[in-house]
Amino acid sequence: MDIKTTMQGIGQRAKAASAVLAYTDSATKQKALEAAAGCIDISLADLVKANKKDMQYAREKGLSNAMLDRLMLDEPRIKAIATGLRAVAAQEDPVGKVLAAWDMPSGLHIERVSTPLGVIGVIYESRPNVTADAGGLCLKAGNAAILRGGSESFHSSGAIHACLVEGLKAAGLPEDAIQLVPTRDRAAVSEMLTMTDYIDVIVPRGGKGLVGLVQREARVPVFAHLEGICHVYVDASADPEMARAIVLNAKCRRTGICGSAETVLIDKAFFAKHAAPFIDDMVQAGVEVRAEGVLAELQGTIRARAEDFGVEYLDMIIAAKLVDGVDEAIKHIGIFGSSHTDAIVAEDDRVAARFFKRVDSAIVMRNASTQFADGGEFGMGAEIGIATGKMHARGPVGAAQLTSFKYLVTGQGSIRP
Repeated sequence: MDIKTTMQGIGQRAKAASAVLAYTDSATKQKALEAAAGCIDISLADLVKANKKDMQYAREKGLSNAMLDRLMLDEPRIKAIATGLRAVAAQEDPVGKVLAAWDMPSGLHIERVSTPLGVIGVIYESRPNVTADAGGLCLKAGNAAILRGGSESFHSSGAIHACLVEGLKAAGLPEDAIQLVPTRDRAAVSEMLTMTDYIDVIVPRGGKGLVGLVQREARVPVFAHLEGICHVYVDASADPEMARAIVLNAKCRRTGICGSAETVLIDKAFFAKHAAPFIDDMVQAGVEVRAEGVLAELQGTIRARAEDFGVEYLDMIIAAKLVDGVDEAIKHIGIFGSSHTDAIVAEDDRVAARFFKRVDSAIVMRNASTQFADGGEFGMGAEIGIATGKMHARGPVGAAQLTSFKYLVTGQGSIRP
């Protein structure tokens, strides 16, 4: 395969499709998404079969258990993909909304109206469900999509993409509106990053290595989706049973997702009064707790090294540390965090407000598990990822975040003196 020629062709076709999607009405886009969801439903057996090929390939590559969990598709997860597509379909169309309107003394009436971005390139690893999430959200926002999944999810992503194409055909939309790069060759990624004539924005979704590569080499604008080094701070005022439930869930519900807690910070006053039963809970659940100071004396923990903090483990590992109040917790997060998701467990409103104001992350939570860092849980139906940068989109990137705007100006024979 001539990668450059192949990618140029994909880009040209995506650009042409985006011109059609820009004026496609809401009902047509909804029909395409619902038809795609229906195809997912009836293709369950085929999707499972395709995923088994990918799982075998991934095991032979030696992927970790956490990465295998990200890759695996079973019946509940496949049904969740269809549900997500239907949820996106049912949402209000983000295109064509009047965001602001005003009149000028000159007689001009000005409206700022939401518009599609154009062509969005999505580069992702492992999780085949991103194929549906990204393709569906791009379509909802009137964008064409070029999807490049990880080599380990090649067959699963292909099967899901086939259903997206069936949805486009059912609605009479260009099949090129959602394209999947048809090769595992990494040269296709490098080519995408320089396709400024065809791609309007690149969204990387994966580990630090992938995102760093994209940020270094991209000539196309990038929505940064960095690693999820998520913290849970347990304040002196925290309800101990609430803290116990939140910390265990934040770490153990699914360790391989970007919202999984990687560090727990415990106020010294809380520890003096309540100890830290959630440490034992995690140890009993099989978590390797890398603890600092007196926490390392707790049964089942191991002594942490300095480099154990600021790590996205995506595994049954967590770092633990005692801190002297909320300000020290905030300082630690500022040094070791990744601006993704950080949580406080606290009953004291003033402490929680201080944490909310001073922690500069895309998502800041109070008395809730970091596992809720997900577009579906935010009512977006799905997400392309969690943007940790500050330009254009931040936090869960849903359909509304995949739009720009233009100004519509109406005069009455107006001329400027």
